[in-house]
Amino acid sequence: MKRISFRFDTTYNSDYDSLIIPVFADGQLPQACAFLDTDSELANLVKDLNDSADFTGGSGKTLMVMQPSSASIKRLLLVGFGKEESLTAKSYLEAIKSAAGALENTGAIDVLNACVLVQPAERSSDWAVRHNAQVFQQNFYDYAHESRGEHKNKEPKLESMAFTVEATPTATFAAQQGQASALGMAVTQDLANMPSNFCTPAYLAETAIELGKTYGFETHILERAEMIEMGMGSFMSVAQGTDTPPKMICLSYKGGAADKAPIALVGKGVTFDTGGISLKPGASMDEMKYDMGGAATVLGVFKALGELKPNINVVGVIPSTENMPAGNAIKPGDVVTSLSGLTIEILNTDAEGRLILCDALTYAQQTYKPAKIVDMATLTGACIVALGKHVSGLLANNQPMADALLAAGEETYDRFWQLPLGEEWDEQLKSNFADMANIGGPAGGTITAAQFLARFVKDVDWAHLDIAGTAWVSGDKKGATGRPVPAVLQYLLNEIK
Repeated sequence: MKRISFRFDTTYNSDYDSLIIPVFADGQLPQACAFLDTDSELANLVKDLNDSADFTGGSGKTLMVMQPSSASIKRLLLVGFGKEESLTAKSYLEAIKSAAGALENTGAIDVLNACVLVQPAERSSDWAVRHNAQVFQQNFYDYAHESRGEHKNKEPKLESMAFTVEATPTATFAAQQGQASALGMAVTQDLANMPSNFCTPAYLAETAIELGKTYGFETHILERAEMIEMGMGSFMSVAQGTDTPPKMICLSYKGGAADKAPIALVGKGVTFDTGGISLKPGASMDEMKYDMGGAATVLGVFKALGELKPNINVVGVIPSTENMPAGNAIKPGDVVTSLSGLTIEILNTDAEGRLILCDALTYAQQTYKPAKIVDMATLTGACIVALGKHVSGLLANNQPMADALLAAGEETYDRFWQLPLGEEWDEQLKSNFADMANIGGPAGGTITAAQFLARFVKDVDWAHLDIAGTAWVSGDKKGATGRPVPAVLQYLLNEIK
């Protein structure tokens, strides 16, 4: 994806071909836009447009003015932010997304962006810089895989953007972080959008290896025979019904002190989920190519880490397979033995994500001795029922860790909502024939799934992100969102502090 060159400039001059100005309701320019005093004709133009009702600063509205009366700028983009006192993170982001869309099909190459002078209450200019960088960079995203045939790829003309705030170290890093988040999200979106006959476990492994070569990550791929020999009976039970070779994909980013324990990111990588013998309904089954959203998120976060090179140690562990119905596929009632030694009665083969994650969690702890673990998975439809498509589910065995993730979600507006863990839900996993069952009934499905995973986390702080509702959208705009790359990256950066 083409990269925008971001910089900072607090002096309004004629070196730019385009200027983006925030406008509040009733055509009011923010007080912070006093730099326009050097070009009163532009300020008068905004007033005239409001007076004539051509542009009144409505939230999310935009107006492009070509060759305004002032000769100092070729292209003026007005962006409405609504009433100043009503500005929220949501409405702010919607406004700058509208601005990015309005600029997309123009000839703008070098742009001065004054939207960073406006922020919602209790947000900083650095926050605005980061989100502007992320939104304008992410707007370049275009799923251009060969499978799209004659799809006309985006050819953005925008090359550079200057923000009208001081180039402080924190502002500079904010722009870098926003861009890195967008680049990471693009990796996640590409992988998740790709048809499952292209994006196989082997393709995910190849992607990890290429990221390793580009950024210096250590990578290690476990194959089926090795995992069977190691005793990953739970993961391998899901993989036994597919001819497509499963992979355990491991990455290691070493940016911190050598003696500092890493944070482990574990991502579910089911590249296609039929449900197995417990076959899913046919309607919308095509969207089960997105069931590797957790794996794609881990790889997207590693892309962002490679861009930013922060002082932290992070490992990624991705169990990846298809879940297929076959003559040798696992059946309801089968009992398998996990890498931890715990036995599991399979009551529903469509609850396969937890079966591959539990062995990945055990392997991550045995191999990397992490200080903390964050797993992420498109795990339960129950999470969509509970939370819709707007926020991801969060469950954790450590409240300070949960609070840190919630704060990172709020900072990036890639939000989480915490659900409880407890013995009451754990009891639903009882089995007469094994240490536990892989489902706990229809009640509290997201919680019982997390309770299952919690049994495989020993003496380490752990959080589980259920991203079933947020990893992709359906309908006319069907596609991967790239979430929760921004929030997970922010969490890791906050851990450095």
